Amino acid sequence: SSRRHRAEAMSRHRFTVLDNRVFVFLSLVSMLHCALADGKTLVLLDNLNIRDTHSIFFRSLADRGFDLTFKTADDPSLSLIKYGQFLYDHLIIFSPSVEDFGGNINLETITSFIDGGGNVLVAASSDIGDPLRELGSECGIEFDEEKTAVIDHHNYDVSDPGEHTLIVADPDNLLKAPTIVGKPTNKPVLFKGVGMVADPENPLVLDILTGSSTSYSYFPDRPITQKPHKYPHAVGKNTLLIAGLQARNNARVVFSGSLDFFSDAFFNSAVQKATPGSQRHEKTGNLELAEALSRWVFKEAGVLRVGAVAHHRVGEADPPAAYTITDLVEYSVVIEMLSEGRWVPFDGDDIQLEFVRIDPFVRTYLKKNGGKYSVQFKLPDVYGVFQFKVDYNRLGYTHLYSSTQVSVRPLQHTQYERFIASAYPYYASVFSMMAGLFLFSIVFLHMKEKEKTD
Repeated sequence: SSRRHRAEAMSRHRFTVLDNRVFVFLSLVSMLHCALADGKTLVLLDNLNIRDTHSIFFRSLADRGFDLTFKTADDPSLSLIKYGQFLYDHLIIFSPSVEDFGGNINLETITSFIDGGGNVLVAASSDIGDPLRELGSECGIEFDEEKTAVIDHHNYDVSDPGEHTLIVADPDNLLKAPTIVGKPTNKPVLFKGVGMVADPENPLVLDILTGSSTSYSYFPDRPITQKPHKYPHAVGKNTLLIAGLQARNNARVVFSGSLDFFSDAFFNSAVQKATPGSQRHEKTGNLELAEALSRWVFKEAGVLRVGAVAHHRVGEADPPAAYTITDLVEYSVVIEMLSEGRWVPFDGDDIQLEFVRIDPFVRTYLKKNGGKYSVQFKLPDVYGVFQFKVDYNRLGYTHLYSSTQVSVRPLQHTQYERFIASAYPYYASVFSMMAGLFLFSIVFLHMKEKEKTD
């Protein structure tokens, strides 16, 4: 009996140890999954067939750790915000023809999502509905009318059916920002969809891919009349094929006028302009551009952050309670960039530091010194409350801002120079006056007047 009890106890112990090991293993797997995942993403589709026709793009997102949730745009159970909290980190809208979103998603919800820091990728087409048009207007993008398309009679593919709407976009028309569009390639891009125009008064809109000088946006089956209200919506380089927006809170939005741009057919298609002598490419540059755009819009690329900030007098290690005018100070800051899920030191040669009271008194470049940026400079001969300020805003990167407040006081009475070289004439005049007074006193006291005689 005792042996049986010991055997049962040992068996229970083995199972307990095994359960603990399994629990630890599952916990590690869960932690690894959380570390690799870049956020939950809601994908809204016109129909679930788009999941198959655009499988390469969605597979690339899933391979990079995104948790994709596919739903139709008119699903009555849709929800983006619950109890004031966002249920997703990113939003993909591949439903250009939707007239009303389902559930509690509407234009106000999506704009609130962007205002809260969410990122949105939108793909439209010639069958664009009012919700996407209104969302574009909120972000400084104006879509052309329904049933219109971008037309180019000089840059269309050989497989175009005759409307010249299957556009071959040259890589030279891409925005010169590798952080957004990826490394430069010589592969042209296939595009078939609606045109856009950017609001010229919105400085946050980015012209990622523009049409050529011979492109325009209009109805493919109608002739262009000369009446003002029938003039094409966009002409030449003003025709936007892909546009982007980085809001002031660093939220990112990308608008593509073509849903087919992300399709498997366009990724794997050969491309050649219909003009004689044009070079044939076995594959388009759509896949590389789509991946680069998705990395940028979902903040896998171009994300900066400020690390440790330090400032002190030269020769010291700790910051003082207050600086004194004309002190020689050293300022350093660590700046990191997100690369493949890891924070690595950022490499830049145009980062500036400003020493500001109301206006900048000092503006100088920071020099890279190991893993940080630093500079030494002399404080101005002005006292008050100042700030060490780094305000770095470059195309394709998140807005980097750091501000550190310090006090600068005048010299104490014990810190002034005892003798000032420029005051030597005044010193000489004082001592000469004292010497003259001393001699006059001696002469006056020892001078004896002669007595008058009768």
